[in-house]
Amino acid sequence: MINGVFNFLFLVLAAVIFGMSVYALVHAARVPTNAFVSAGKLQKKIWLLILALATLLSGGGALGYFNDFMLVGGFRFIGLNGIGLFSILAVIAATIYIVDVKPAVKGMGRGNSGPYGPW
Repeated sequence: MINGVFNFLFLVLAAVIFGMSVYALVHAARVPTNAFVSAGKLQKKIWLLILALATLLSGGGALGYFNDFMLVGGFRFIGLNGIGLFSILAVIAATIYIVDVKPAVKGMGRGNSGPYGPW
C-alpha cells in the first residue's frame, strides 16, 4: 500500500517536471527574439535548444516512470527510475528560465502599447 502511494507521488512529480519544461518552452517560443538581447540574457535560439532538450528528457523520464508505474503499481517501490539526473537537469533549466529570464523579457518587444493596451 505505501509503495503505491510513493510510486504515485513520484509519477506526479515526473509529470510536474514535464509540465514545467513544456510551459517554459512555449513561453520562450512566443517571446520576440530581440527581447532576450535587450534583457541581457542568452539568445533565443540557445534558450529554445536548452528548453527543447529539457522537455524531451523530462518527457522521456515521465513516460518511462508511467510505464513502470502501470507495470508494477504498488507491489514494490520503483524508486527514482524515471526521475534521474536528466530530469533533475530539466527542472533546473526550466526553473532558471521561469524565475530569471521570463520576468526579464516580460513585456519587451510588443511594439506600440499604451497604458490600456496596444494602439
